[in-house]
Amino acid sequence: MVWACAKTMSAMIIGLVVGGFVLLVFVIWFFSTWNRLVRLEENVNKSWADIDVLLKQRYDMIPNLLATVKGYAAHEKEIFDAFAVARQAAAGALAQGDVKGVGAAESTLAGLIPRINMVAEQYPDLKANENFLDLQRQLVALENQVADRREFYNASATNFNTAIQMIPTNIVAGMKGCVRRDLFEVKGIERENVKISF
Repeated sequence: MVWACAKTMSAMIIGLVVGGFVLLVFVIWFFSTWNRLVRLEENVNKSWADIDVLLKQRYDMIPNLLATVKGYAAHEKEIFDAFAVARQAAAGALAQGDVKGVGAAESTLAGLIPRINMVAEQYPDLKANENFLDLQRQLVALENQVADRREFYNASATNFNTAIQMIPTNIVAGMKGCVRRDLFEVKGIERENVKISF
């Protein structure tokens, strides 16, 4: 009887140790998964913040470029109005953090930039204007930086989106309230080289 009681106690202790070990492994997995999701989400947030800074610089630069062109081609009112509307839409979407809205507005802006090229081609004095050439160089540099940052953001968002959908990480993601992130896609002209040389 004592032997059976000792055997039962020994089985209970082994059960508690195994149960404690399994619980410890689960707790470690849960917290490491939570922390990984936090790291991935912060990576997405940081990469979007980088794009946000560049786009704000670009949206601030566009009126200067348009003002320079407007001095030479004041009668091209339609293109200036279209730029103003697109810039306003882009800035509004950017302020709200609306990735899809920014992508749509960027598509519109990308379609308008070649029209500025056509206007500038008609005015040799504009093509030689140092202020205009400087704005053009800055805009090209910003375009390249935005493209690089967009690629980094999309990679970060894809990694995050993949992580929150995978089993069993999706359980922790659901508890954490993770939501799928939109990719920053510029439709239309985006696949072509944007030429801003005058």
